[in-house]
Amino acid sequence: MNQIPVAMEHSHPEITLGHLVTVEQAAEMILAGEVLSIAGDEEVLRQLPRGSWIGGTTAYFMAENGGEYEPKKVFVNHLPGDCREPRLCIYDSRNIDQICNEAPENGFTLLIIPAHSLVHKRFAEDAPGFENIYLQPLIGWIAGVDVHDLLTRTAKVVYGPSGELYDNKAVALHVEVDEERIVTIETVNLFQPGDGDVLCFPESGFTARQVEVNGQLTDLVSYLRNNKIDTQLPLVTEYRDGAVLNVSFQLIADDYVKFYAPVFHGQEYRLARNIGSYSQAFAEHIPNTSGQIAFCCNCILNYYYGELEGVSTGQMRGPMVFGEIAYQLINQSMVYLRII
Repeated sequence: MNQIPVAMEHSHPEITLGHLVTVEQAAEMILAGEVLSIAGDEEVLRQLPRGSWIGGTTAYFMAENGGEYEPKKVFVNHLPGDCREPRLCIYDSRNIDQICNEAPENGFTLLIIPAHSLVHKRFAEDAPGFENIYLQPLIGWIAGVDVHDLLTRTAKVVYGPSGELYDNKAVALHVEVDEERIVTIETVNLFQPGDGDVLCFPESGFTARQVEVNGQLTDLVSYLRNNKIDTQLPLVTEYRDGAVLNVSFQLIADDYVKFYAPVFHGQEYRLARNIGSYSQAFAEHIPNTSGQIAFCCNCILNYYYGELEGVSTGQMRGPMVFGEIAYQLINQSMVYLRII
């Protein structure tokens, strides 16, 4: 693991919402010594100077003017001004299990992982078993590429101190806050389990060929097609402590199904209940927590299925991403970090 300590000023405790800026504006912030997390297209991230920042690739955003595809700008998130000596770190598939052991006692960790990498697979499949995974606030996102470039480009993350881009490593900010402040990670999930069949998978993973439907083993592709399943609705499972988590459909091939997050053997899944108007449901679930949001990201599927282009998400601003991290990998949700 590589890491660098960063000195911070303590005179600006206010929380500044993230925003879209030009490459030149972002460069000025970096050169001024600000600690940032940055999202943008690979070409613009490559233009930024070295400094105390981490980044990941996406060109889709929740911005001041609503949902937006903008490959020429970057989205910057500032750290709250009273944070103390954040650490910028690099992880790979061998040591990602230590991420919460290295987190501050009072604070949070922001993690960015490139899609379809070994570290993505390791984190997605094994994070629920990592030591201290549910004890230390861990939030972040999966970097991706323009949906039209899935076959020609790979997702990247950036380690700002060196300027290196990686498609096989993750980057993180470990951030300590003052003891009197409380850090919480919260989600906006539109979905609840429906009343249909109970689905169980014989194997864990990002792909599946078979599924047990109410206890009967069957071909998954045939089940989805024969029942005309709306795959804009995710699979939903009730996980630890009653948390409701989604697993979204990525691809229906001839003989297998690929998901944006792994399904787990031993978990019971149901198809999500229909929510009616996707965009209306999303608008109704946007929280009112003005002045407390330090970071936010939203699923790229919410952007497309909810038709959020040009639609305001209020104070919730941040990158549209290819998987969300709220302690573990989740799908089709918005996650945000509050500091109170």
